Amino acid sequence: MKAVLYERYGRPEVLRVEDVPMPSPAAGQVLVKVAAVSINLSDWEGLRGSPFYARLGGLRAPRRPILGSDIAGWVEAVGTGVTRFRPGDEVYGDNLQLKGGFAQYAVAPEPALAVKPAELTFAQASTIPQAGAIAVQGTVGAAKGRRVLINGGGGGSGSFAIQLAKHLGAHVTGVDNGRKLDFMRSLGADAVIDYQRDDFTREREPYDLILDLVAHRSVFAYRRALAPGGRYRCVGGSVRALLRVLTIGLAAGRLTRRRLGVLAVREGPSHFEQMTRLCVAGDVNIHIDRTFGLDQVPEALAHVGEGNALGKVVVTPH
Repeated sequence: MKAVLYERYGRPEVLRVEDVPMPSPAAGQVLVKVAAVSINLSDWEGLRGSPFYARLGGLRAPRRPILGSDIAGWVEAVGTGVTRFRPGDEVYGDNLQLKGGFAQYAVAPEPALAVKPAELTFAQASTIPQAGAIAVQGTVGAAKGRRVLINGGGGGSGSFAIQLAKHLGAHVTGVDNGRKLDFMRSLGADAVIDYQRDDFTREREPYDLILDLVAHRSVFAYRRALAPGGRYRCVGGSVRALLRVLTIGLAAGRLTRRRLGVLAVREGPSHFEQMTRLCVAGDVNIHIDRTFGLDQVPEALAHVGEGNALGKVVVTPH
C-alpha cells in the first residue's frame, strides 16, 4: 500500500510517499481501508515536533512514521476479540493512539471507532472526531445570555465551536486572522476580531467563557478578559503558555472568582457522537475547505499549519 512517511521532525518537505507493507490488525484492532482522513493541528505539531509535548514517545525521532488520526472508511479485517465490526462496515473515528491515517490502510483500536452515519460522506465524517470532541467539551456552559469567545474560530475545531455555542444560544465572538473574518460571520459569529490588529483580552465587555485553541498570551491577560465567575480553557499553544495556565493561572483565577485551565480532551465515540448527531440534523454544518490526494499531504499540512484553512481540510488516499 501507499503511505506518507517521515523519519525526522521538520517542515512538510521531510514527508515522502512510499510503498509499505499493509498492516495486520492485532487482537482488539480493526484494519480500515481509508476513504478519507481530516487534518488536525495535532498532525502539524507531530510533523514539526513542536510544541515539545508533540514529541512525547519520540524525543529525537517520530515514534510513529505515519501521521493522520481522524479516519473514515471501510472495515477490511478485524483482529481476534473484535465484536462490534465486521468487514464491509463503514466506520470513522479518532485514531490518535496509533495514527497511520495518511495511508491507504490503517489499523485502529476497536473502541476508537464508530459506525458512520449513512447521511454523511466519508469526507464529512472524517472531519468530526477530534475537532468535534474539542468543540463539544470546550463549549460546556455556553447558553443564552452568556458571552462566549472562540480564539482560533476559523479553523477546524473553531468552526464547530462557533456553531455549537450559537446553537446553545450564546453571544459568540470569533477570533482569527483577517482572512477568516467573513468565514466566521458565515458560521454565525455575532462579532469577529482580527488578532493581528486587535487584542481580544482588552475588549470592554468581558466574556463568560473563552475557548482558546492557540494559547500564547499571559494568564493575566486571559484573566482580564473573563467576567467574574467566567471560565477560560485552552487546547494547544506554546508549552510556556500551557504551563503558566496550569500553575499561575489556577491560583490567580481562584483569587478573582475566575477559572483558568487546560481542557483535557476526552477521546472516543461517546465524546464526538454528539457533534455527529448535530451535523446529521443540520444544526451544525461541516465546512471542508479543500480536499487533497495522498501525494499532496505536505501541501495539505502546510495549508492547515500556517493558518490558511477555513474549517477542515481532508485527504483522500485512494
